[in-house]
Amino acid sequence: MLRILLFLGTNLAIVALISITFRLLGIEGLLQHNGVDLNLNALLVYSAVIGFSGSLISLFISKWMAKKSMGVQLIEQPRNDTEAWLVSTVVRQAEQAGIGMPEVGIFQGGPNAFATGWNKNAALVAVSTGLLQEMNRDEVEAVLGHEIAHVANGDMVTLSLIQGVVNTFVVFLSRVIGHFVDRVILKNERGHGIGFWVTSMVAEFVLGILATTIVMWFSRYREFRADEGGARLAGRTKMISALRRLKQASEAHRAEALPDEMAAFGIFGGKVAALFSSHPPLDKRIAALEQMQG
Repeated sequence: MLRILLFLGTNLAIVALISITFRLLGIEGLLQHNGVDLNLNALLVYSAVIGFSGSLISLFISKWMAKKSMGVQLIEQPRNDTEAWLVSTVVRQAEQAGIGMPEVGIFQGGPNAFATGWNKNAALVAVSTGLLQEMNRDEVEAVLGHEIAHVANGDMVTLSLIQGVVNTFVVFLSRVIGHFVDRVILKNERGHGIGFWVTSMVAEFVLGILATTIVMWFSRYREFRADEGGARLAGRTKMISALRRLKQASEAHRAEALPDEMAAFGIFGGKVAALFSSHPPLDKRIAALEQMQG
């Protein structure tokens, strides 16, 4: 989840910055044909430039952003047995997965881990102090295998391409909607008025939220693939045990965070939140591993 939130946040910020810059420079004015019609071909190119710029820049700086925002301490020279074990485990799993050795790091926080990077041969794998404290080595090994599988599957690159396509359609459709409101509803006959700018910004925000559900669907799908990869690298029993440990930790946290009298209000919210969740329910992930062949 940490990896996805960082990626999406950076992507949205870059898209917004590029959009505002293009407007200030008057580039959006070039999208009109004869001052009346919207040049759809030019708009599509414009949308793709903004959309893919946001996702690709986010991808290329993902490792740097993760290190800075999460305070990751890289293990360059292991200082203790735990760090030495982490590095040796990642070395072995990376060789099994056929990827270059990732950087290995530790960050402060509850049980969590992530892998990121624009290139599967130049990635970063990091685990939290909480994960090392609450899981045994077999379970940590499975979590590392899960993250290595993300890298080997090229999930960050695929996610970036999907995000780029989604961004493109969000920018494109928001301008079309803004043009429609400006011309048909507000009857503005020349140029783009305030109706176009306000409507396109609102539409971009709303469509961006809806488009996020597509990106999150892919994120949930790839978690099952990473679980399978982790099971092959560390063993299915270890992977299932790690997921069960995470389930216990999440249930304990939820019990503390949500009083009993508020539980009823979490039903609808849970269903809506599921659309925006980057990870499928742990029960489904455990069931999928239990049914895994071999």
